[in-house]
Amino acid sequence: MKIKPIKKLKLYGFNNLTKSLSFNLYDICYAKEAENRKAYIEYIDEEYNAERLTNILTEVANIIDAKILNIASQDYDPQGASVTILISEEPVENIHKQKDCENDTPGPLPETVLAHLDKSHITVHTYPESHPHKGISTFRADIDVSTCGKISPLKALNYLFHQFKPDIANVDYRVRGFTRDIKGKKFYIDHKINSIQNYIPEETAKKYQMIDVNMYQENIFHTKMLLKEFDLNNYLFGRAVVDLEDKDKKKIKEKLKKEMLEIFYGRNISK
Repeated sequence: MKIKPIKKLKLYGFNNLTKSLSFNLYDICYAKEAENRKAYIEYIDEEYNAERLTNILTEVANIIDAKILNIASQDYDPQGASVTILISEEPVENIHKQKDCENDTPGPLPETVLAHLDKSHITVHTYPESHPHKGISTFRADIDVSTCGKISPLKALNYLFHQFKPDIANVDYRVRGFTRDIKGKKFYIDHKINSIQNYIPEETAKKYQMIDVNMYQENIFHTKMLLKEFDLNNYLFGRAVVDLEDKDKKKIKEKLKKEMLEIFYGRNISK
């Protein structure tokens, strides 16, 4: 989906706007027996290991037209993984050569690149966990895409939804700082937006119940998303619906839906 910019600005210097897109993505399942819960955690830990997460984030960098500077990844014991990719709007080699020509001496990368290292990055951390008594297991992936300059993380929204297919998502987008035009006037955002939903394709949007909490004057946007369709077959691990009695199906549905609503609304729900 294309991001529509406002009237093209002639800037004084570099575009200093920092655009940050953050996700909390959740996958929920029911695994009654301890061995099934263990198997689910092992499955999800392998499905989203550091290698696969690195491939996903590398594609995010390609989608937003960012240049990769460095990749660090780690699988954790007993579970979970993290990946951090430092990115830049411009190729580092070009900036480095320009700096060397100006000073006629070799040396460290210029300060503009250090600013990129500080503000432009893509990270993911995973958190598989299980409820000790009720059979609920939850996988959470926290993703941050933070860019400095003209490139925008919003272009990666749909790709990330397709890769993780979350049951629940909390999405935050914020534009920080300002840039100046050639007359010195400050601009605190360089594109039009009134909701993160503007950048979610209809095919994906129609699958979710969505709620916005936005602070337009601060360029802060928040969207909560909950999958509309509920098929118990998609939430059982180690068991099949046909093997369950009706009363068990009802109890499991209630547990799962309660868990999902609590995560969606961000508060515990009493019986």
